[in-house]
Amino acid sequence: MDIIKKRTGSQAKSTIPFRLNLLFFIVFVLFAMLVAQLAYLQIVYGGKFEAEVDRTDKTVMTGSVPRGMIYDSKGRLLVGNSTHNAITYTKSGSVSSSDIYTIVNRLTKYITVEPSNLTSRDKADYILAAPNKSKQVIKQMPKSYRVDSNGDALSSNKVYANEVKYVEKQGIHLNDKDTQRASLFKTMSSAYSLSTVFLKDKNLSAKEIAQVSEHLTELPGVSIGSNWERDYPQGKSIASIIGGVSTEQQGIPDDELNTMLASGYSRNDRVGTSYLEKSYESILSGTKSQKQVQIGSNNQIKKSTTLYKGQKGGNLNLTIDSKFQKKVQAALEEQYSAAQAAGITQYSDGAYVVAMNPKTGAILAMAGIRNNPQTGKTSEDALGVINRTFVMGSAVKGATVLGAMMDGVISPSNNTQADNPIYLPGTPVKKSVYPAGTFSSLSAIQALQFSSNIYMMNLALKEAHASYVPNKSISMNDDIFDKLRGYFNQFGLGVKTGIDISGETTGIEGATHNSDGKLKTGSALDLSYGNYDAYTLIEMAQYISTIANGGYRLKPYVVQSIQKTKDDGTKGALTSVTKPSVLNKVGVTEDELNVVKKGMYAAVHGSGYWTTATRLKDLSPAVAAKTGTAQSFYYNPDNPSSDPPETITTSLVSFGPYEDPNIAMAIVFPNLTSESGSYPQLLAKQIYTDYYKMTGQK
Repeated sequence: MDIIKKRTGSQAKSTIPFRLNLLFFIVFVLFAMLVAQLAYLQIVYGGKFEAEVDRTDKTVMTGSVPRGMIYDSKGRLLVGNSTHNAITYTKSGSVSSSDIYTIVNRLTKYITVEPSNLTSRDKADYILAAPNKSKQVIKQMPKSYRVDSNGDALSSNKVYANEVKYVEKQGIHLNDKDTQRASLFKTMSSAYSLSTVFLKDKNLSAKEIAQVSEHLTELPGVSIGSNWERDYPQGKSIASIIGGVSTEQQGIPDDELNTMLASGYSRNDRVGTSYLEKSYESILSGTKSQKQVQIGSNNQIKKSTTLYKGQKGGNLNLTIDSKFQKKVQAALEEQYSAAQAAGITQYSDGAYVVAMNPKTGAILAMAGIRNNPQTGKTSEDALGVINRTFVMGSAVKGATVLGAMMDGVISPSNNTQADNPIYLPGTPVKKSVYPAGTFSSLSAIQALQFSSNIYMMNLALKEAHASYVPNKSISMNDDIFDKLRGYFNQFGLGVKTGIDISGETTGIEGATHNSDGKLKTGSALDLSYGNYDAYTLIEMAQYISTIANGGYRLKPYVVQSIQKTKDDGTKGALTSVTKPSVLNKVGVTEDELNVVKKGMYAAVHGSGYWTTATRLKDLSPAVAAKTGTAQSFYYNPDNPSSDPPETITTSLVSFGPYEDPNIAMAIVFPNLTSESGSYPQLLAKQIYTDYYKMTGQK
């Protein structure tokens, strides 16, 4: 037995050290493998992991740059930026509401702000952000505000909503200082992560700047910066053409949010919202600056490095001479005031005028007055030139005559027609403004000189292959409306002109058939002399320019060129220059065009009592023109009536100098109660006089 015991002990002594050695060996191998793996990762993937760490620790922030300027054709500043100091706040990655509350309460020791419009929810958010306030409210709330009917705890969002509800029920009363703090709290809380908002950018005193600067270390995210707003050194006579820019609070318009975010914009970026500011947003906005910011473990910005200082917005040089624009606006206001003094603007919408270079399409001036018939108050409305439509009357007859020549029903050598009134069953006689029988027949030139409605209606009858018998219904080809409008379209009437300002509308076409499906033959005749369809004034300007320049329909434009901005804010190199753009060439010969030009010249310089535009005959150099008068009706959207008051819309198209036109003009005075006064002609005469004087033409 003793022998067995000794053997067993000897065996144990030899086995245990072996097992321990084996275990140590295995641990050593595993540790060696781990070290080898770490070395492998460090050598092969170390750069990648370092880049990944850097990426998560560093973020690129973008910043706005000064918006581009807008200048007139002579280099005068029309729209600039007024820069001023500002207190800004850049929101860090995961700042808490209580952090913002603390910053706000410190900041309001040094600045005062104008309180914003606060909802009760805004005020409650501010109150609940105070340290431990939320916990106190939760303890005080009814149990039903914290758990559901089954006794389960509500979600944190629902609990917070009930906190707000509870605070609101208790009544919220903030003093002036707390209201200021709540306003700042709302602004700072609503900012997006790593975005910068303006806390105060107006009426910021030197003392406030100094005090905030001294305490920036206790105001994380707050800094001293600058902000800008648009200013208008030459006044706002064409402010409606230029358009507007959104505020930081408005940011990107909802209908363009996704598109602009995809283009690199931030939600609170200030962007052009209308007209030129909107149409040329990509030019005016420039390229944002970029900063690389290093975020610490507490999600605060520790360091920032400028990667790209940004490119200031490009400048727009307009085709409009601001001095001429002011004279046009003043002349329009003078004539409209005269119409008001005459007591004929009871139902008037206002008055509008546009002048353009018929050789290039460049807009020389654009002015408008919008009148509110209910209040009698007027406002500047140059945009009415491109977005309001009116029935223009006889001013479109030049297109009617040329359309008939293109259709082949008359020619330059054979265009005389009888001038007898047209009698249709159930409708008043269709005639010209002068008494029936004044003329037995008229040529195309005379028809334009005396503004014969009868002549134009006879052209429409021929184009429709109609057989006219007095007091009998007329049968016309069904395509008569399409045919007349097709010819009008070639000159720009009834189609968009393509002007480089957003918001252009097109003319309004009247119905072609009655409710029973019958062709409105009487309306087709009305269309022929301009008393049916409605057009914008820019369409009228394009139409008369097409006649003046020999048949080329040119695209109107307001921006002559785009120019870079240097670092010092001055204008740099040109990046683009607008060239004339021909939209179409009207299918008329020079001889056919000359018939209409001579007719419009005769309307100004011809003899005879019924010559229509003689108030312009004293101009030198000479001009050609066509007047228009249309029967219209006043529609009051606030009080629609089945029997609206009848009104008169007067218009004028013209070009000059007659031999070599470099200005074409369109004018309209809609919804007057009398056609007396010749306001479009008087306005045109003053504008031509000013233009010839400014350009040195004699």
